Amino acid sequence: MRILFVCIHNACRSQMAEAFFNHYAAGASASSAGSKPAKQIDSAAVAVMKEKSIDISGKIPQSVEHFRGQKFDYVITMGCGDACPFVAAPHRIDWQIPDPKGKSISEYRRVRDEIEGKILSLIRELGLAPK
Repeated sequence: MRILFVCIHNACRSQMAEAFFNHYAAGASASSAGSKPAKQIDSAAVAVMKEKSIDISGKIPQSVEHFRGQKFDYVITMGCGDACPFVAAPHRIDWQIPDPKGKSISEYRRVRDEIEGKILSLIRELGLAPK
């Protein structure tokens, strides 16, 4: 099973989702992309993920175009509305998670924890084995 998480800049929310999914789910893999990828990962996102012992500091934001033609079972958008490009997949989900960019570190933690909860629920719903 392959999952693609999509947000606008691929520097925060979708990177967190990819990292949590790949950390917790066995027998499946996730990637992430953005419609307008940033030049680098959001440093506050890196910091709050390190608090969970997950290092995303080496990740590079990717364009959705990088994944054109690849097959995914699920595409999950982070609430970017029309700014999220269409990527074909049998299943599409929109999580409506607000972008914490430019907000306090506590907002980044809140978003991180929301994403982690959604990932753990998704793993259970999909019947995947946890790592």
